[in-house]
Amino acid sequence: MNTAFRDGFQSAFGARVFTKDFIPAVEAARDAGITYFEAGGGARFQSLYFYCNEDAFDMMDAFRDATGPEANLQTLSRGVNVVGLESQSSDIIDLHAKMFKKHGMTTIRNFDALNDVNNLIYSGQCIVNAGLKHQVCVTMMELPPGCKGAHDADFYEATLKKILDADIPFDSVCFKDASGTAVPSKVYESIKRARKILPSDTFIHFHTHETAGIGVIANRAALDAGADAIDLSMAPCSGGTCQPDILLMWHALRGTDFDLDVDIEKVRDAEEIFKECMSDYFLPPEATAVEPLIPWSPMPGGALTANTQMLRDHGIMDKYPETIKAMSEVVRKGGFGTSVTPVSQFYFQQAFNNVMFGKWKKIAPPYGKMVLGYFGKTPVPPDAEIVKLASEQLELEPTTRCPLEMNDEDPTKGIEAAKKVLKEEELPITDENIFIAATCQAKGIDFLKGNAEVGVRKIDKAKEAAKNAPPSGPQDYTMTVEGKTYSLSIDGDHVTVDGETYNVGMRVKGTGTKADPPDPETTTQISAEMPGKILKLLVHVGDAVEEGQEVLVIEAMKMEVPINSPIAGKVASIAVHVGDHVANGQALIHID
Repeated sequence: MNTAFRDGFQSAFGARVFTKDFIPAVEAARDAGITYFEAGGGARFQSLYFYCNEDAFDMMDAFRDATGPEANLQTLSRGVNVVGLESQSSDIIDLHAKMFKKHGMTTIRNFDALNDVNNLIYSGQCIVNAGLKHQVCVTMMELPPGCKGAHDADFYEATLKKILDADIPFDSVCFKDASGTAVPSKVYESIKRARKILPSDTFIHFHTHETAGIGVIANRAALDAGADAIDLSMAPCSGGTCQPDILLMWHALRGTDFDLDVDIEKVRDAEEIFKECMSDYFLPPEATAVEPLIPWSPMPGGALTANTQMLRDHGIMDKYPETIKAMSEVVRKGGFGTSVTPVSQFYFQQAFNNVMFGKWKKIAPPYGKMVLGYFGKTPVPPDAEIVKLASEQLELEPTTRCPLEMNDEDPTKGIEAAKKVLKEEELPITDENIFIAATCQAKGIDFLKGNAEVGVRKIDKAKEAAKNAPPSGPQDYTMTVEGKTYSLSIDGDHVTVDGETYNVGMRVKGTGTKADPPDPETTTQISAEMPGKILKLLVHVGDAVEEGQEVLVIEAMKMEVPINSPIAGKVASIAVHVGDHVANGQALIHID
């Protein structure tokens, strides 16, 4: 399967790519003989609404038009989460399958990051009922060195047997290693055992990334063990955080019994077209690198660049190395859920909080809910102390209830809840809009109302050249101050005013400067605890507030971070507006 246009985009560009830019490369890949494509799902659903101001259903329609009616177009789904970061109710899970069938998809690869088979039963049945092919997954990774208790061949064999015992209908089985850390010998042993316990004609697929530098070897191990298919990508979305390149895997298989059955020269041509399509996109350096730390902190390729893009957005990319290192402890204590979305995001959020606020001082709500059991059963019990901290900080008790049952009881989830929001916002009530509202929530509504922001990182080559060009000489200005006109010439650190030259230091004042804060002797300042975007303001100037009362919400790293008042008093001033991007430590509100 060619993953360049889903996992490749997610792994290289944080999933932020406009549809019109890549369709010519899809057509070129089709002309090279490729008939099996990953065409959507995963982060390539939400990202289109969050960052591209595009409709993911329109993208899927365009993909089908480009490949023709016979191509196998596959998307990625996260069990009861489907294509949201939050788990969904039964009616939305069913709607997901129907909508993806309607918009031209053929197959859905369906996984649960915890390998909790209960999360795959209903979602898998919905996929089959909709007339789609169901590729059920066992999710893989290597535990940080020194850890034991799951993620070995015995564990994967037991998970597969649970899938069979649950009578989940499927057309194929995938062993999915999103972080590219499962060692080749373990891949071989797991697939070899699967081949023995599955019906002889079962189609087995293997998926990995090159992040840890062993993707090509792992693919060969899977083939030797009896896998029928592997995932490969095309440059510039190959290698590093992405799948191994088609050209390189073709080369690695030369002289063996395996052949990719493509016109390799036409694949070379398709890659050149794809490189040209992506030439003005910012390609993060970490997307093309093998990362030696990944075996200790298994961050999947598809989440790595999505997170570094957010760190860049907030001006804190310097925190990335420290956060990646901090992930190891978070994985060790979290119950060994596979590091694949959404659990990989939970790990990163908690590691980020541990770096920003101190170890375990602030439990990220999704990570906390995971260790408390709200997303299903983790492969091993999480650390008892972390469970206690999560329960105290989130004010939630641990649970063993089925997530689907809890979601179906939640009045804020489901088709009727989405319809209510659409009606309140005076938006058309269609199946597509219902699904967008349910899975993308406020940002989905912003898109439907025409208020979506564009967050695609492109390079304006002309502007870059002009910005980097040295000044051609002194810059001359005429300046009027209190009615008197002056001739002003600026040349580096030399400023000449009416013929008299001064040596000066120059700075540009930021456009986002707010009014001076009130007197610190009479007010208490509430500051941003991390960089982010103001999502909600919950108070107004003059409002009385209690100590600990939530006064605003910041969105940062896909988390909603509530900010509380440290004292009781009255709101003296508010220094920000909804939609403002704020820096760490920036003044937000003053309480008198």
